[in-house]
Amino acid sequence: MKTFAFRILCCLLALSAIAAAQDVIPLYPGPAPGSPKADYPEKAYFSKAWNTDVVTNVTQPTLTVYKPAPGTANGAAIVICPGGGFMALSITSEGSDVAKYLAARGMTAFVLKYRLAHTGEDGTQEFATLYADKAKFADTMKTVIPLSIADGLAAVTWVRKHASEYGVSPDRVGIIGFSAGGAVTAGVAFHYTAEGRPAFVAPIYGAFEEQIAVPADAPPMFIAAATDDSLGLAPQSISLYQRWTAANKSAELHMYAKGGHGFGMHTQNIPTDHWIDRFADWLQLKGFLK
Repeated sequence: MKTFAFRILCCLLALSAIAAAQDVIPLYPGPAPGSPKADYPEKAYFSKAWNTDVVTNVTQPTLTVYKPAPGTANGAAIVICPGGGFMALSITSEGSDVAKYLAARGMTAFVLKYRLAHTGEDGTQEFATLYADKAKFADTMKTVIPLSIADGLAAVTWVRKHASEYGVSPDRVGIIGFSAGGAVTAGVAFHYTAEGRPAFVAPIYGAFEEQIAVPADAPPMFIAAATDDSLGLAPQSISLYQRWTAANKSAELHMYAKGGHGFGMHTQNIPTDHWIDRFADWLQLKGFLK
């Protein structure tokens, strides 16, 4: 009897996990603007190199929706941009796991699959090889990164435009991103238009190369990274924090001593395991979880 009950419980948990992702929405009504025609399919698999589920070869961006349980929605929404060096998306640790955490706290979460560079059998292995030559990596990504940022801008605009369909207030739509997704988030923070202004921005161990001024109506920013970031991106987070505060804009920075790059929702039994709780504290402070 106990075995039967346990099986029923497992089935219910599995069904609830499946139900959590309500819809997959194309970001654009037709082909993604600015991209050449692609004749290769999107690919999802488990990366041994990164020890997590990934998606590669995204050419048609989508939003996957994670809704709060009935009666728990707080009218706020968030676009989530997984990282992966613009060659893959760490879709679980930096995507769906983040979405489920925030949906459990009343936010409607939209996981964005933004456009990526074309890769072969294993994009995560290719990233390791290409990133070793920073100049070659930058040259390879110079046409991809603007398209990825454009998808981030379009995603916030789309959610704001369709906010009423999800019980969300257009002025309570923010964006968070990790690594390359953090660069997308920073790009949104600098380049948004009035119709796509995010209510808050959260670049997590991201990078940015912007030399333009911080927007006059820049939204509040939350940043988290680790000093021992294996890609050497910690100074970027500090610089971004300094840019925001120098412009007299609200910002909060959590710089952990240890955690490496890509800690996301992974459990390492160190303080970075709880960065998401600090993010929730910040969202509460700013009124987005009320």
